[in-house]
Amino acid sequence: MTSQHNKSSLAALTLAAVGIVYGDIGTSPLYTLKTIFDPAHGLPLNTPNLLGIVSLIFWGLTMIVSLKYVTLVLRADNRGEGGIMALMALALNSVTRHSRWHFPLMLIGVFGATMFYGDSVITPAISVLGAIEGLEVATPALAHYVVPLTIVVLVILYSVQRHGTAGIGRWFAPVMMIWFLALAIMGIINIVQAPVILQALNPWHALEFMLRNRFVAFVALGAVVLAFTGAEALYADMGHFGKTPIRQAWFMVVFPALALNYLGQGGLLITRPDAIDNPFFHQLGSWSVLPLVVLSTMAAVIASQATISGTFSMTKQAIALGLLPRMRVMHTSESEIGQIYVPAVNWLQLTVVLIAVVGFGSSDRLAGAYGIAVTATMFATTFLTFFVTRYRWHLPLAVCLGATGFFMAMDVMLFSASTLKLLHGGWFPLLLGAILLTIMLTWKRGRELVFENLEKHAIPLEDFLQSLFVAPPARVAGTAIFLRGETDGVPHALLHNLLHNKVLHERVTFLTVRIREEPYVPSSEQVEVVALGHNCYQLNITYGFKDEPNIPDIMQLCAAQGLSFEMMETSFFIARQTVISVPGRGMAPWREHLYVAMQRNARTAADYYQIPANRVIELGTQVEI
Repeated sequence: MTSQHNKSSLAALTLAAVGIVYGDIGTSPLYTLKTIFDPAHGLPLNTPNLLGIVSLIFWGLTMIVSLKYVTLVLRADNRGEGGIMALMALALNSVTRHSRWHFPLMLIGVFGATMFYGDSVITPAISVLGAIEGLEVATPALAHYVVPLTIVVLVILYSVQRHGTAGIGRWFAPVMMIWFLALAIMGIINIVQAPVILQALNPWHALEFMLRNRFVAFVALGAVVLAFTGAEALYADMGHFGKTPIRQAWFMVVFPALALNYLGQGGLLITRPDAIDNPFFHQLGSWSVLPLVVLSTMAAVIASQATISGTFSMTKQAIALGLLPRMRVMHTSESEIGQIYVPAVNWLQLTVVLIAVVGFGSSDRLAGAYGIAVTATMFATTFLTFFVTRYRWHLPLAVCLGATGFFMAMDVMLFSASTLKLLHGGWFPLLLGAILLTIMLTWKRGRELVFENLEKHAIPLEDFLQSLFVAPPARVAGTAIFLRGETDGVPHALLHNLLHNKVLHERVTFLTVRIREEPYVPSSEQVEVVALGHNCYQLNITYGFKDEPNIPDIMQLCAAQGLSFEMMETSFFIARQTVISVPGRGMAPWREHLYVAMQRNARTAADYYQIPANRVIELGTQVEI
């Protein structure tokens, strides 16, 4: 019975993975071949070139997605979690904090994350545009409506994010299964009409194409990479589905459907070269264009939804790891802890997506921007994977270099080819990445400067308590909880309370929150209570970067260690820091002003840790950086 239940749950997870994980890569056939043979690239449309390109796509899917991501990278899980942030945390844990590699690894990880943000902006724009461009095939007169319709679809999509995907999420898997079935059927029909395309399964055609066309083939590689977009998403979603469902969904459904469709589109172009204006929508003839527009738009919305959800998840992780200021994070599902909504990110992302749609105007022009974002994230993933295999798994150097070096060479080649599009859209994700990288590094450095300042003026807690109880102040009923950092010494809020109110609560608890570089911390390790004497306690709470920070909930675990709390008799004293930029020290003045602006607009600690507002007392303090 258990075995049967496991099989049915595995089947359900595999089906769900098809719906959510593979939407991005699944919509790539909409625009890949059309972009590769764009006249601007100078690649002639003929049978040898078609065989070479389709062979490159097929073997790229095999090498990059099947071998690199599905086989190798999925093994590099951080307690079951995947994605560039989880991988960065795993790589940082594999070297010591004082290692010369610690900062470069953090920088590579953050760079990869910013490129993922770039990817998540371009995916909704290019996939929805690519789907609605099918209207041009149906009736060229509708060409003027493509961009306005794309804007309408995207605005609706982002407007419903606050409601979560619980209602419509159940339709994702059936729709994507129909989508992949349609890809496979269309592919088979066109392969039957031009069976010569099956020669593309021979990798010699890919190699011969590169040798024959040289620079033009290198330029084409920058567009071939469009077939591999979404590979990063399958790694990022590992925590939701697990490795086995993601692998089964790829090998049983997605890979066969994609391979058949690319072969089919190649076969179509051999028999009908005039279909190059949009080979995807020409696969079944004019009768199928409008149904395909509807189906592909639904698939594009699902692909966009996956990247939007991924952005919310990554933002939450970045906040926990101290790379972004605290923001409002809302839960859209009572049963699914991973389903979250970050309003600030949602509307900012929509704004940038709409700028991309209006500014670029077509999927062809957006393709250049897409390649750089995808290949840069792939490179960062491979680089971090080397450190995990070498220093965490302790595999021999030759094995690590062999496993990751091959993929590193491919990533560098694909990224180099994509950079040729730098002036034709490639600057867009790099500009986005540079802005986000600056924000993240400024926030991280600003926090370090604040901690250094507090540490410099910190009064050791144990010494302070010892002197305080020589002539103890009057004590009043109730419990006072003072939030303090690991190196803060005596909290400023306690000093202010003693100075102004001249009293101390009957029970005093100093609360320190720590974030580990792992996704989840078991409840048995989340709470540590240290008695300091005189009814004073140090309470250490430890979270993983994907744990839900909820202090009232976690305080219930303290009862097992002899410290129970009655919320109505407990007051939380929190120091509200006002950061002041002082010239001539710390960061460059513009970075200090940026940090101060972010710090002032960040969500309060009480709000972020879900402390009831009526139990919080905030006391102001100034910190210079």
